[in-house]
Amino acid sequence: MKQELKSYVNELQEAAGKSDFDALGKIASLILDTKKSGARIYSAGNGGSASTASHIANDLVKGCRVGGNPGFEAFSLSDTVPVITCLANDFSYEEVYSIQLETYGRPGDLLLVFSGSGNSENIVRAVETAKKMGMVTIGFLGRDGGKLKALCDVFIIAPTDSMEQIEDIHLSYEHAIVNTLSRMLPLQSAQGMQGGGAK
Repeated sequence: MKQELKSYVNELQEAAGKSDFDALGKIASLILDTKKSGARIYSAGNGGSASTASHIANDLVKGCRVGGNPGFEAFSLSDTVPVITCLANDFSYEEVYSIQLETYGRPGDLLLVFSGSGNSENIVRAVETAKKMGMVTIGFLGRDGGKLKALCDVFIIAPTDSMEQIEDIHLSYEHAIVNTLSRMLPLQSAQGMQGGGAK
């Protein structure tokens, strides 16, 4: 058993090391841009990916609350259980995220989606809706990227076929992003104050 556990962790480390860190850096920059513009961030996923969508919203709100400044305006569409069940019951499960975006979203907002297969219909519809509304779309995907690879403005693929490892790597991506942004935000605030004093 010990060897099997070790093998899983070793495989996970090897796969994560093959990630496209240029894409991850671009994603982090786009997230930072939303704060500068005053836009909102929405996240969504299913199953384990729903928990990661919730996790990144939590970390952007609280984990990025640094230097006396508020974090990001980030909301997980996967957390609204009464709304999700209502929409799924009265319309369809495929529309539980797209209808929320039609209600809350604004042009310039950012949508983060997590999907190991890249083919979850409710996530596909959410991205399609977001793009029609003028939102920026980012996909955290797995395997071959599925349908979402061609739909998202920017995407990163966890380089493994194991769904468990895909979800592990996605969580690592979000922690890497939040850790990096939390270190940058005080600097951004200081630069903004210096710029304001020079006027």
